[in-house]
Amino acid sequence: MSVLLLCGKIFFARILDVTIATFRQNIMLKGKNFLGAFLAFLEILIWFFVAREALLIPIDNLLIPISYSLGYATGTFLGAFLAKRFIKGVIGIQVITDEDKKELINALKMRGYSFNILHLESGYKSTPKILIFLEVNKKSLKKVENLIQKNDSDAFIAISDTRRVYNGSLK
Repeated sequence: MSVLLLCGKIFFARILDVTIATFRQNIMLKGKNFLGAFLAFLEILIWFFVAREALLIPIDNLLIPISYSLGYATGTFLGAFLAKRFIKGVIGIQVITDEDKKELINALKMRGYSFNILHLESGYKSTPKILIFLEVNKKSLKKVENLIQKNDSDAFIAISDTRRVYNGSLK
């Protein structure tokens, strides 16, 4: 087999197995363990055959390890892209703002977002603060971020993935 053909085979196989691995990790974070186990089986099966073939060939050509590495990097990028695009999820947003920033609260209400407010006492400043808790669908994240920035560009915002939500409404 020619070196270029082998490099292409390694490159595309690594893209496939690493894309599956990255997607699998994201699926399992959402609690889908059976699908994750099936994807792990496919991932390692592909990796086994490609790694075996690649490691049996004397490395007298730098294109082989470069193909292996480029396939890994490309698969990581592609897997993250697919996970972001296709795995539905819930995002938790915490916003700390001044208590008198009623524009933000009104804007969230007008757009139908459900949220809770906690009044805070700061040890840093004497200005009364509030903490706004929101849980939104991943597809709404950019809209909410823009809405918060538009109404309070100084707000402290923390965003995190939420595994599950019970007894609430999401937008």
